[in-house]
Order: sequence, then structure tokens, then C-alpha cells
Amino acid sequence: MNQYDHQMMTVNGIRLHVVQAGPPDGPLVILLHGFPEFWYGWKNQIDDLAERGFRVWAPDQRGYNRSDKPSGVAAYKLDNLAADVVGLIDASRHKQVFLAGHDWGAAVAWWVAIHYPQRLKKLVIANVPQPVVFAQYLRSNLKQLRKSGYIFFFQLPLLPEFVLARTGPKLLQNSGLPGTFTEEDLQHYEAAWSQPGAYTGMLNWYRAIVRHRPHTPADSRVHVPTLMIWGMQDVALDSAMAQPSIDLCDDGHLVLFEDATHWVQHDKAAEVSALMAEFLSETS
Repeated sequence: MNQYDHQMMTVNGIRLHVVQAGPPDGPLVILLHGFPEFWYGWKNQIDDLAERGFRVWAPDQRGYNRSDKPSGVAAYKLDNLAADVVGLIDASRHKQVFLAGHDWGAAVAWWVAIHYPQRLKKLVIANVPQPVVFAQYLRSNLKQLRKSGYIFFFQLPLLPEFVLARTGPKLLQNSGLPGTFTEEDLQHYEAAWSQPGAYTGMLNWYRAIVRHRPHTPADSRVHVPTLMIWGMQDVALDSAMAQPSIDLCDDGHLVLFEDATHWVQHDKAAEVSALMAEFLSETS
């Protein structure tokens, strides 16, 4: 990895740790990680995009690693998470930016695109369905409901923190390809998880989505040009949700990787970086 600029930025009433790379005058790409990662989950794309001339910001989202971990489940409502991203865009002094997200970061990115489309040039989504599609599948698809059973376990107090503290590395290893996460990677993740309050902060995202269900607007189509990347061997999310999600985008493009897992940006690091760079560089 290259040398990064680590900044603590105050946005939306909290402090976020943001890793920055690439030329300061390059077009800005904000990369949102998911559970149970932190900025490091985009390590390959940070370097690749920066070398291609993009300015890259990769925050630790609230509750994670070095960023603030506000108390209370309500602090992690999806509207608050999206407002954090808008705060970063404001802080960047850009009217519009490129936004990419994986896992929970993708859920936040979808929400920003739906509610604040005027702030985005383009959207990149990795392995998370559009929120309307996900809600439909959770109501009607038994296969996806079974895959999402862990969400209900995470609603319990304290026990999920205890389990996650002891099984975090296995969670990553068991859901990825052999060798996707190296021992060095796992050491970085364990260091992030060991930050005070990190386990509860991460889990509160799941608790908030159940206890404070977000209001989906009448127009839930995505009007921002969207690239969706999906690893077909995802153990948590049914790939059948990918096409219906892209169908809700006015200008959407779907790329499937048959032999990649939920951690597609790790499994296919070079390919994902190239796809992102090509898509973000295209002019309409």
C-alpha cells in the first residue's frame, strides 16, 4: 500500500477518520466500507484509483475503527449514515462526487443516491441489492430470509458482541475464497475491532435497521448512473436480487463474477479497480 493522508473530519456532529490518497485536484471518489471492515476493505482500489488520477477518500464510517461511536441504536439510523456521507461531500467543497459502497457501505450509497441524487456524479455498488428489492425479498423469499438469519441474532444484547469478538477472523475466512484474507489482513481487522466500543458500534447498524426502519420515498428509482458489481458466491445475499436492483436504475450496468464471493473487491481486486476506473472516467 502507498502512503496515505489520515484525517479526522468533523461532519454531521461526529468525527470520522478518513484515509485520503491521490492527487488533490483529481476527481473525488468516496469509498464506503461494510461490515465488519473499515477503510482498509478498499485498500486495493484506493491505490489503483489514486494511481489513475482520482482523489480518493475512504472513511471509517461511524461506529468503526477510529471514527466516533455514538451511543444508542438510534444514532445508527440509515438517514444518519447517509447524512454523514453528505457531510463529507460538503467538507470536500465539491458539489458532486463519485460514490462507491460495498456491503453496508453499499446500502448507505444506495440511500444517498435515492435521497441526494444531486450530490452524486455516478454510483458504484458491490454486492448489496437496492433497498426496495431487499425489503421485497426479505418478505417473500425464504432462501434470502434464511441467509439473513444472522441479522435477527444481532438484535440480541451483548451476546453478539461476545461471539463476534471470538469469531471475527473466521467470519471473514469462512465467507471468502481461500487466501482472500491474509494473516496480515486479519491482524489489521482485529486491531480495528479492538477499538473501544467498536463491536457494539458495528452491530448497532443492524439493530437500527430493524428498530428504526427507514421510510422509503415514493420515487425510489435511482437516477444516478450506476455500476453494480456482484460476486455470485455470496453466502449472505442471493444473486437473484442483482438484476431487479439494476432494473430500478435509470442508467444501470451490471457485472457478475461467477467465481467471486461477497468480498468481490478483494477476490477480483484488479478487475474491480479497472471496472470502476473505466466507468467513472466515461463521459456521457
